[in-house]
Amino acid sequence: MLILTKTAEVFSKPSKRKLYEVLRHFNFHPRKLFLHKLVLGIETSCDDTAAAVVDETGNVLGEAIHSQTEVHLKTGGIIPPVAQQLHRENIQRIVQEALSASNISPSDLSAIATTVKPGLALSLGVGLSFSLKLVDQFRKPFIPIHHMEAHALTIRLTNKVEFPFLVLLISGGHCLLALVRGVSDFLLLGKSLDIAPGDMLDKVARRLSLIKHPECSAMSGGKAIEHLAKQGNKLHFDFRPPMQRAKNCDFSFSGLQHIVDKTIMQKEKEEGIEKGQILSSAADIAAAVQHTIACHIAKRTHRAILFCKQRDLLCQSNAVLVVSGGVASNLYIREALEIVTDATRCTLLCPPPRLCTDNGIMIAWNGVERLRAGLGILHNTEGIRYEPNDKGR
Repeated sequence: MLILTKTAEVFSKPSKRKLYEVLRHFNFHPRKLFLHKLVLGIETSCDDTAAAVVDETGNVLGEAIHSQTEVHLKTGGIIPPVAQQLHRENIQRIVQEALSASNISPSDLSAIATTVKPGLALSLGVGLSFSLKLVDQFRKPFIPIHHMEAHALTIRLTNKVEFPFLVLLISGGHCLLALVRGVSDFLLLGKSLDIAPGDMLDKVARRLSLIKHPECSAMSGGKAIEHLAKQGNKLHFDFRPPMQRAKNCDFSFSGLQHIVDKTIMQKEKEEGIEKGQILSSAADIAAAVQHTIACHIAKRTHRAILFCKQRDLLCQSNAVLVVSGGVASNLYIREALEIVTDATRCTLLCPPPRLCTDNGIMIAWNGVERLRAGLGILHNTEGIRYEPNDKGR
């Protein structure tokens, strides 16, 4: 079960002068009557600064996002202090744009929801600090949001999905399988024992120097692997899926990454090129890596579906598997999961690609879900803290 607790670094209460400096730039529209409850969602858990306003019926009234991808591509990965500074530089503008697009004032909001865990500590701190200023100034309820819970519930914004359902969350920082029994009622079935699939894809892309590839220079690591894999032969390299004998639903990717790294090093020697140059077999390696990751994810998910059905934890006739997170936008991995759901007579549902990656809409919607259920709504934010490590699952 996902439980939000108040532990980690404390934020001091902002002074009135600082509040004025932050809020004086906001341009608000005259107040008007809103028939539905409105929630502002703020997301800064990693490298995207995002905000959105969503009403209780699921209408997205306004959103804004600032991506740091281009900056981090140049540095070869996310540097937390750099991400923190970029969040600080953009959060005021992003929140203002979301509110302006919604044509509402903070006074019209029913609550403010913000990611407080898990994520990068320095990034989470920016979002929480800014949110608490708004909460204090406009005296609104605050809803702390678990980032993974938000990803899991996004599908209920776009589709009519009832509890319970199975969710597979795959991203650059997370990989888990859980049975979702309610808004904050999760039964964890499996998780990565080491790194996340998105992290591995990024590292392989970096090791292959795909940023130097003319077709992939502006792509994230995962996108570059998916793009190049279409041109490669997935059977040219025999990378075997991990944990084939493990009788659980956990995942592991670090061992596979080590084998891939050794293969790349060997191919560099064979081709007589230095590290940092593009291998002639890069497309084949990308295809084989993507295929092996897809097979591993599909097999572990298959076990989870069978486990839930055997114990009547999911409906036998219309069970639903929801796949979300940044890696869920990989179409090859989706196709592998479709084979599993077809074989087990389940329905596979994925949010639209733009809602699979980090965004403010999912945070606002999670706030709506909690507001309707009366869960985790804080009227006193004293002592509220962020949690970079996911200790609440």
